[in-house]
Amino acid sequence: MNIKQYITNIPGWHTNRKIVVIESDDWGSIRMPSKKVYEYLLKKGYRVNERPYERYDSLENDKDLESLFEVLTSVRDRNNHHAIITANSVVANPDFIKIKKSHFQEYHYELFFETFNKYNNHSGAFELWQEGLNKGFFIPQFHGREHFNIPVWMRALQKRNKDVQFAFDLGMAGIFPKKNPEKGNEYLIAYLYETQEDVILHQLSISEGLDLFEQIWGYKSETFIAPSYTWSRKNEYILNIQKIKLVQGMNYQFEPQNDYGKKKIFHFSGEKNHFGQRYNVRNCFFEPTLNPDLDWVDACLNQIQIAFRCKKPAIICSHRLNYIGNIDTRNRDSNLVKLKNLLMCIQKNWPDVEFVSSDKLIEVMT
Repeated sequence: MNIKQYITNIPGWHTNRKIVVIESDDWGSIRMPSKKVYEYLLKKGYRVNERPYERYDSLENDKDLESLFEVLTSVRDRNNHHAIITANSVVANPDFIKIKKSHFQEYHYELFFETFNKYNNHSGAFELWQEGLNKGFFIPQFHGREHFNIPVWMRALQKRNKDVQFAFDLGMAGIFPKKNPEKGNEYLIAYLYETQEDVILHQLSISEGLDLFEQIWGYKSETFIAPSYTWSRKNEYILNIQKIKLVQGMNYQFEPQNDYGKKKIFHFSGEKNHFGQRYNVRNCFFEPTLNPDLDWVDACLNQIQIAFRCKKPAIICSHRLNYIGNIDTRNRDSNLVKLKNLLMCIQKNWPDVEFVSSDKLIEVMT
């Protein structure tokens, strides 16, 4: 028996309904631009082959979305709904050309669907997003204006950091240090801060990003998930003004501290903050790209069973990189087989299952 799983599920809000929520982060954001760039980085001594996100993750293309949608629509729940992906997404990416023209003194962004137009095999991606939304199985929610730390990244560019500059020239928002890859790409932790001015810039980007989200999709995002599970409680004030009702996450958050530090704060599903916003906790995981040797279907089914025994919704964490074939098609294709198997087993094991998006979960909670 997995004691840790039961401890995660016991406190907080409960329900007798068999609800499954699939929360998938990073949609719309750039990562590894292409297989050509990946191979060039390897040639230059960057061990990108050893890090799954650099090895496989990339801006989703038409085939990625079409293949994922085919799997989602292959099953239905008790209410005749298809499986649903809550697509936690950014609304913008850096405009590398404009930033360079400013000699790295000004930050500029482009909307994510404009980025699609600059990539090969992405011309139909935005229309596919719209199709998935209209048919109710691919539901965008807010993950940030961008998925990287703008003020910290810009200062690194202004200081001519060699790794950051090298990655910039390849169309990447930062990279792990060549001589110390274990540090990871810290520039992707969007809301860590070095100064109080950074905090203000982060708050402005969140507020503007939520406005852009509403302009693009025609509705307000009711939920938010911070990149890398790192956000300040100061930001929840801005989220409240923007009508965010639910903060997605793990059973912890990393709260930024002065001088780029962070501390861990624990949460449970249904917990309220002082604005009345609720937290939800991801209690199931389907991340086959991170460890291909693990039986993710069996492990996730066991976690779902524990969640239901504890009268909790099964909130599955499954990042975009599992469904991307832009760098290596085998990553997408093999994982979609596993996802379909998982969904079919869920349907078989719990015929009364309900597939729900995160924004609908808050309606159930309240």
